[in-house]
Amino acid sequence: MRVLGVDPGLTRCGLGVVDGEAGGRPTLVEAGVVRTDAATATGLRLLAIEEVLAAWLDRHRPDVVAVERVFAQHNLRTVMGTAQASALVLVAASRRGLAVAWHTPSEVKAAVAGSGRADKTAVGAAVTRILRLAETPRPADAADAIAIAVCQLWRGPGQARLAAAERAAARGTAAGRLSATTAAHRLVATTTTTTTTTARRLPATTAAGGSPGGRAAR
Repeated sequence: MRVLGVDPGLTRCGLGVVDGEAGGRPTLVEAGVVRTDAATATGLRLLAIEEVLAAWLDRHRPDVVAVERVFAQHNLRTVMGTAQASALVLVAASRRGLAVAWHTPSEVKAAVAGSGRADKTAVGAAVTRILRLAETPRPADAADAIAIAVCQLWRGPGQARLAAAERAAARGTAAGRLSATTAAHRLVATTTTTTTTTARRLPATTAAGGSPGGRAAR
């Protein structure tokens, strides 16, 4: 399986492509960073990222794209830039029919470094060790992108199976509720029919203890 990992950002967007299988040792294909100037208009910066991202997708043809999920920060501008870059990845991958997987920063750190609180230095060292690289990828955004791809390789299949099981369970619950509702409706309809039939079979009676036939008994 080939995974393109993306560490989204407007100033620096990390990209990393790895090959491998769940539980196996991945192999690095390529890693890099897309840089844009903060003084440039936002639209042009996003266009530059989109062009490079499209080139990577077409050149490497990954099976899935993994992206670090945006999380809350005090710097609103940083959050907005990360969200905008993430949206570019989602659109570019969807246009090519590729699935997009999302991983939180703590999930990625735990997958490669063994701790959800690992810093960038620890993540870079873990990536270097896992992929048996001669040196740590630079800048840190490239190492982060590789870590995201490795996280998807190792944890993605299990998460996909879990999600499928949850969807199946949800469908089963919905079907069960529908069957119960249908059975209840049928019971009500059957009871109503039985009551109506019984009422039709009862003989007519006259008021004040009269006998059938409409004449008073003598």
